[in-house]
Amino acid sequence: MGNVYKRKKWLKIFFVLIILLLISIVFSLGIGAVKIPAGDIIGIFVKRILYPGSQLNPSWPESFETIILNIRLPRVALAALVGMALALAGTTYQGIFINPMADPYIIGASSGASLGASIAIALSLNFSFLGISSVPFFAFLGSLGTVALVYRLAKTGEKIPVMTLLLSGIAVTTFVSAFVSLFVYFSGQRLHQILFWMMGGFASASWLYVKMIFPYVILGFAVNLFFARELNIMLLGEETAYHLGVSVEKLKKMLLISSSILTAAAVSVSGIIGFVGLVVPHMVRLVVGPDHRILVPSSALFGASYLILADTIARSVLPPEEIPVGIITSIFGGPFFIYLLKRRKDQIFLGG
Repeated sequence: MGNVYKRKKWLKIFFVLIILLLISIVFSLGIGAVKIPAGDIIGIFVKRILYPGSQLNPSWPESFETIILNIRLPRVALAALVGMALALAGTTYQGIFINPMADPYIIGASSGASLGASIAIALSLNFSFLGISSVPFFAFLGSLGTVALVYRLAKTGEKIPVMTLLLSGIAVTTFVSAFVSLFVYFSGQRLHQILFWMMGGFASASWLYVKMIFPYVILGFAVNLFFARELNIMLLGEETAYHLGVSVEKLKKMLLISSSILTAAAVSVSGIIGFVGLVVPHMVRLVVGPDHRILVPSSALFGASYLILADTIARSVLPPEEIPVGIITSIFGGPFFIYLLKRRKDQIFLGG
C-alpha cells in the first residue's frame, strides 16, 4: 500500500510540474514587443503539429507564427534546457558531496567557461566548428578542461576524496579567475561583450544552440536518474554506501562526468547563470523530499520553468533593454537561500 500511495503522490507532483512548465512556456511566448494571446499560441501549435501543411485559414496574422516559431520558441526552449541542465547538475553535486552548498560551478566549470569565452572574445576569434561559433566552443572546452584539471589534482590513487575535490575546485577557480580578470582588463572595446556574457543570458538563442545542448541534457538526465537509488544510499555516508554494495568511487566518477558535461553545455550557450543549480534542488526538495528517484526529474522540470520565467522577466521588465538573466536569478535566488539558511540554520539537510 505504501508503494502505491507513493507512486500516486509522485504522479500528482509530475502532473503539476508539467502543467507549470506548459503554462510558463505559453506565458513566455506571449510576452514581448508584440503581445500574442494564449489562444493564438495554442492554435499555432495545433496547426503546426496536428495539421502540418494544411490550408486552414487561421484567425491570427501570419507574422505571429514567424515570431513564435523563429524568434521566441528557440529562446524559450534554450532557457528550458539550460534550466534543466543546471538543476540536474546541482541536485547531483549536492548528493555526491552530501553538501547543501554544492552547485554546478563548485569545481570550476564556470571559471573555465569564462576563461574560454574571454579568450575568444578578447582575441576576436571568429570561426565555426560544426556550426558552433567560437565563443560557445571555447567556453565548452574551457569548462571541461578546468573540471578535468580539478579532478586530476584531487584524485588520490583510485579514490576521489570529496574534501580534496572541493579544495582543488576552490584553488583552480581562484587561479583561473585571475586570468579571466586579466583578459577583462586588457579587452578594451570588448569589455562590455565579455561582461555581458559572464552575466548570462539568451539574447543569442537559436535553434542551433537548442540542437547543440539537447543531447547532453537528455544523456545527463538519463545517467543521473539511472543512479538515483545509489545517490539515496550515498546520503548515509560513503562508508555506509560501500558496505551496502555501492561502488562509491565509480559512482562519483560517473556522476561527476555527467554533471560536469551538463554544466559545460549549459554555460557554453548561456554564460554564467547563478543560483539555479543551488536553489532549485532545495525548493523542490522542500516539496518532494530527499528521494532522488523523484527529486531528479522534479528538479529538471522545475528548473526549466524557473529559468523560462526568469528570462521572461529579464527581457520584459525594462523594454527595450534586456537585463542579463544571471542578475534576475541572483535577485530571486539569493534572498530565498538566505531564508533557507535562517530557517534551517545548522540543520540544512540532504536527508529532509
